[in-house]
Amino acid sequence: MERRTIGATALEVGAIGLGCMPMSWGYTESQRNGESSLRTVHTALDQGCTLLDTADMYGPFTNELLVGRALKERRAEAFVSTKVGLLVGEQHIVANGRPGYVRRACDASLRRLQTDCIDLYQLHRTDPEVPIEETWGAMAGLVAAGKVRSLGLCAVGARAGRRRGTRLYDGTLRQLERIQQVFPVSSVQAELSVWSKEALETLLPWCVTRGVGFLAAMPLGNGFLTGTLTPGQGFEPEDIRARHPRFTAEMMAANQPVVAGLRRVGARHGATPGQVALAWVLAQGPHVVPVPGTKKERWAAENAAAAGLTLDRRDLAEIAALPPARGSWD
Repeated sequence: MERRTIGATALEVGAIGLGCMPMSWGYTESQRNGESSLRTVHTALDQGCTLLDTADMYGPFTNELLVGRALKERRAEAFVSTKVGLLVGEQHIVANGRPGYVRRACDASLRRLQTDCIDLYQLHRTDPEVPIEETWGAMAGLVAAGKVRSLGLCAVGARAGRRRGTRLYDGTLRQLERIQQVFPVSSVQAELSVWSKEALETLLPWCVTRGVGFLAAMPLGNGFLTGTLTPGQGFEPEDIRARHPRFTAEMMAANQPVVAGLRRVGARHGATPGQVALAWVLAQGPHVVPVPGTKKERWAAENAAAAGLTLDRRDLAEIAALPPARGSWD
């Protein structure tokens, strides 16, 4: 599989990563199975998907434990990425960016992951009560201590409720400029897919001009762009899509032309809609690494194969001409 670099540190990863979150958090709780998920991690590594993306809050904690079981056998083959900064309560999630907490959380993640060093440590969310420079400084201290190799920031942008004239990632860009003064940013993780292109406006260009890697979260549109979901099918109560503005029955039906367009392009290449969606993300630049999430071996293998699909000008033009995705916030 093609290799791509993460940031100025020139850390190399496979062109496509594996998002481990669905194995323990966020999607179809009834289908979670630890042994099956472990096989999925091994399948991804076998296919060259070296970047394993997790977080301490997924589970919470159980996702890191799962990834740690795989790393115990195959640490040398994997690029380990985890996150810090969010605490999961009974009915809520809160940010915690206090330096002391960051240091303790890192030690706990190292134990669960069964490794002595995390390749990429990402700030999941910023704490509004702690200057981001203090949080980032504590994370930089972990690099100096040899517990972490590089640092990344997860970008947050809210489509709904945005002030007129502001762009989705304006706040993130301000944060990036501040933390760059403390310690180099190696990567930014943000949503990027055929139906969520906002990162192309300002966030990805910021990364490109500074040699910062870009991890494309949700490159398959939470599963919608695979063409395997049916409008009105419903979701389990704990599934994040049950409350997502693009996953009402009405909006899923309205967005079917997006999937149909990916299917047409895929038919010319013998590829699935999901593989076309991943190839489109890869086409956005040499430092872009899509990180599709899955808990099943079949999808991990299919996603990995997308690295071998190259879209031509006709394909890219056809995808660019697809109607914009709609959500109930529109």
